Amino acid sequence: MNIHEYQAKEILSAYDIPVPRGRVALTADQVERAAKMMGGHCVVKAQIYAGGRGKAGGVQMVHHPEHAHEVAKDLFGKRLVTPQTGPEGLKVRRILVEETVGIAREFYLSITLDRETSRYCLIASADGGVNIEETAAKSPEKILRQSIDPFTGLRSHQARRIALGLGLTGSLCEDCVQLILNLYRLLLEKDCTLVEINPLVVTKAGWLLAMDAKINFDDNALFRHWEYHDLQDYSQLDTLEINAGKFDLSYIKLTGNIGCMVNGAGLAMATLDVLSENGGEPANFLDVGGGATREKVAEAFKIILQDSDVRGVFVNIFGGIMRCDVIAQGIIEAASEVHCTLPIVVRMDGSQVAEGKQLLLDSGLNVKSVDSLGDGAATIVKMVAQAAE
Repeated sequence: MNIHEYQAKEILSAYDIPVPRGRVALTADQVERAAKMMGGHCVVKAQIYAGGRGKAGGVQMVHHPEHAHEVAKDLFGKRLVTPQTGPEGLKVRRILVEETVGIAREFYLSITLDRETSRYCLIASADGGVNIEETAAKSPEKILRQSIDPFTGLRSHQARRIALGLGLTGSLCEDCVQLILNLYRLLLEKDCTLVEINPLVVTKAGWLLAMDAKINFDDNALFRHWEYHDLQDYSQLDTLEINAGKFDLSYIKLTGNIGCMVNGAGLAMATLDVLSENGGEPANFLDVGGGATREKVAEAFKIILQDSDVRGVFVNIFGGIMRCDVIAQGIIEAASEVHCTLPIVVRMDGSQVAEGKQLLLDSGLNVKSVDSLGDGAATIVKMVAQAAE
């Protein structure tokens, strides 16, 4: 789960991590009033669920309140396109107005989950700012890393090693050590998968300040944090993803035309790969989980069909906990309700597979059953291509 920069900074501040003064605004008039409070000379920052805003024109320096109003009028309602948004971009509905700060040095600092080691990892670099990805690719030796033992946690001496590696000394080094430890405490208490400060700066006045922040929460821990639902900006999310979330479905909209319904994240990823190898373009990632009911399968199928880009559906189910006849009933129910005429290919294996295939055969739908993932991917690609002729 993502949140906006201004929300992330509110959380950082609650953990004694210093951030610039700022106010969030929902209209151009509010931006102008906030700019007056900041003395006129300030930074206007579009709030979207993506990085790279500065290079897309979403972060601008303004020199007086009227200028802030003009910039805000241009930004509100605009779709910012960054490397993280895709070509469709994300619409700006909120703007953060923030004080300007004299910057002496910039750093990168984050704690994220290292899936290879199943541990959190502290990452830092003396080359912070908008080009951190380029630094990581071209000069990986400039990236400092500290793996965190889950039993002992992050220790002061480890945080100090990172601070010294950034070139900080004296009181600034000790301030950075405390900031890093506070960041780790935030990560644990808030159940985060990522906390990132980019850049963390030393101001000309000699203070550490988090100039930008990004926090991602672990979706699996949301049951412990019901307050997070109030932080969600649903205007930044795809409508189908919102609907899927209501039924506890893992759904991500993609750019292709073949809808996919799979049980298990690993199998879903393999399905997308095999579709691509056969010349198909997946329209979504959709994992219905290992123990889905007929009703849940039906809702998942209807969500796939609500995507106007979908020209065919590929169902790939391994019936371990899930019975194949239950899957078939869910598909039939949903397809009949929305009068689906699109080609459907179903690859099922496992419990009650014969009964499931027979139900599909008797349904009257434009459906074909196959025995393997490869055959299924090739068949749906062919059927979609024939339907387009």
